[in-house]
Amino acid sequence: MAKAKVTKDEDVSVEQKLIALYTLQQIDSQVDKIKIIRGELPLEVEDLEDEIAGLDTRIANFHKEEEEFNNSIVEQKGVIKDSEALITKYKEQQMNVRNNREYDSLTKELEFQALEIELAEKKIKESVYKIELINTEIQTAEEKLKDRNLDLEAKNKELNDIVKETVKEEEKLVEKSAKNEKFIEDRLLSAYKRIRMNARNGLAVVQIERDACGGCFNKIPPQHQLDIRVHKKIIVCDYCGRILVDNEVAELVEGSMS
Repeated sequence: MAKAKVTKDEDVSVEQKLIALYTLQQIDSQVDKIKIIRGELPLEVEDLEDEIAGLDTRIANFHKEEEEFNNSIVEQKGVIKDSEALITKYKEQQMNVRNNREYDSLTKELEFQALEIELAEKKIKESVYKIELINTEIQTAEEKLKDRNLDLEAKNKELNDIVKETVKEEEKLVEKSAKNEKFIEDRLLSAYKRIRMNARNGLAVVQIERDACGGCFNKIPPQHQLDIRVHKKIIVCDYCGRILVDNEVAELVEGSMS
């Protein structure tokens, strides 16, 4: 950038202000790129963390279901054991019945306990089958969880590496940005920041490209282009409100930053 006294007084020419504004824009755009790079990775890390938490919950629920089915198996085995004990008891009683009515009653009890055993065995088979299905789901979820944890580890490392690489660069750029702000009066600086905040791409200062605004690409009238080239006043785009600079200013700034 052209040498000038670091001040905000009226001695700063329009050309110096334009150079300072375009320089500020270039610096701020570099900071924006750094933030974009860093901004995407934390979102990816957050998504992975959410997915991992979901898989952990899913696996925990599967284990809970498995425990419930195992408890059901234990319960049904208890039913079978009790029914078998009753069957043994009723068979012994049948040996000592005094009449047909008692014999028939014991026979019905034996049939009922046999049905109880059959039903309990059916429930056990169903529980065993469901446990096998659950174990398959658990295995699939655990494999996916392992992969996601590896992905998370890699993304965290990538994020940490980028943060380490970019923090110092960002600090230097922010410092340079503050220095360039000293060339711009408060009113103009406020306008610059307001335009940047409202612009989708963060561009508040753009150069003319093919007789059009480099921000919204609308044509700039010839008289306005002449006014921009003579550096006598700050010219803004009639369509988008961005501050316009000519190629001379742009090349000067970009050459000093390269």
